[in-house]
Amino acid sequence: MSEEKKKPEQGEQKKAPVELPSIDQLREELSKEQYRHSYNRILRSTIFSLLVVAAVAVLLAVLLLPVLRISGTSMTETLSDGDIVVAITGRNYDPGDVVAFYYNNSILVKRVIATAGDWVDIKDNGDVYVNDELLDEPYVNEKALGECDLDFPYQVPDQKNFLMGDHRATSIDSRSSTVGCVDNGLIIGKIVFRVWPMASLGLVR
Repeated sequence: MSEEKKKPEQGEQKKAPVELPSIDQLREELSKEQYRHSYNRILRSTIFSLLVVAAVAVLLAVLLLPVLRISGTSMTETLSDGDIVVAITGRNYDPGDVVAFYYNNSILVKRVIATAGDWVDIKDNGDVYVNDELLDEPYVNEKALGECDLDFPYQVPDQKNFLMGDHRATSIDSRSSTVGCVDNGLIIGKIVFRVWPMASLGLVR
């Protein structure tokens, strides 16, 4: 009795033989996978590094090198409205230093004229004397007594600084009891460098 060959049912298709990838194809796929893995690792590392650099930059800007924008004209011609400057934080400041300090939720910029214990005297013509010596002030274009309600000679209190703007006629500063002498703890730092505008890039003196 002969066996009958089983006929494929209607609609049934023959399965094609599975074609195995060649060695070259496997190598190519492996290379692509390694590249993707390496790319993702480098991308993650780069993003992490940028975040760390940004965080360090923010900390430096806040703690060590504050960046400030000048507003107003009390420091002309040394600094102008709109200038962007960099300060260096510290604890001790010397006469002649240009400093930024906190005042009534604002930041003001003035020049240190005298420090704790010094005697200040300002004449009607704007000449400034510290400890009976006339100051040489090449940064002042036009001297003026300005807004002043102090009795001279005036001694700077302990832990404080006598500050004045370079534009003496308009600056409101330690000559007025409105501002008064500035405590050391309120000084943000010494203005050392102007970064904008580019035409005025350089040290601040």
